[in-house]
Amino acid sequence: MPSLSMGRYRARFGTSAQDIDTARRLRHAAFIAARSGGAEGAAAGRDGDALDSRCRHVLVEEAATGALVCCFRVLDLPRGTAIGSSYSAQFYDLSRLGAYPGRILEIGRFCIDPARTDPDILRMAWAFLTRLVDAQGIELLIGCSSFEGTDPARYAAAFGLLRARHLAPPRWRPAGRAPERVRFDALPGADDPPDTRRALRELPPLLRSYLTLGGWVSDHAVIDRQLDTLHVFTGLEIRAIPPARARLMRAVARSGRAVVPVSP
Repeated sequence: MPSLSMGRYRARFGTSAQDIDTARRLRHAAFIAARSGGAEGAAAGRDGDALDSRCRHVLVEEAATGALVCCFRVLDLPRGTAIGSSYSAQFYDLSRLGAYPGRILEIGRFCIDPARTDPDILRMAWAFLTRLVDAQGIELLIGCSSFEGTDPARYAAAFGLLRARHLAPPRWRPAGRAPERVRFDALPGADDPPDTRRALRELPPLLRSYLTLGGWVSDHAVIDRQLDTLHVFTGLEIRAIPPARARLMRAVARSGRAVVPVSP
């Protein structure tokens, strides 16, 4: 698939070992160096795992300088029966999704340079993803949406909102697998009406985008001490995206000129 340019940025697949190394360095900066915890690969200044070799890596760069500002990896799963080979399957029981009939794409290790705050970076990433989804006939996007740190009380409002409005349909909902996890219905105040304003402040931008498009999540968060994060399984069925939003996203992906809203 060709690269995509929009405004100050371009997105493309990594094509060399140097591209992948650069992405792994950015992941280290975003997931490890910018936080207090450590992880495998910290000494080398790179984040990596065995799944890197099976994935394609997407780079979002500043067009004028070539500087990497965002990256993520994608894993193709031709059908639900392949779900056990996903990164997410290490942390969630995804057996229900084994019956999913369409093509699945797992999005992983999504990160933006911590020094960058331009929302067009996330818009650029979504535009490239839209092209990829249409080119491959993807029907479901999945991944783990990360919250910085491992204290669930810090995100009580966000988890309350997820429980109240955005849980996965029962037929696809992941069950627990990770030894350390926090059920949303076990948190203090779980039955209180969600504080929407506070919750939206607590939600990571990528997850806000998923929810705006009709995405859903697991009923619990996993504590990942290696990356010093909490994460929730996230799914987005392409057919559930509101038609007006889908048309806008495809227009962006075709032209590379417009912008896509990234949050509610």
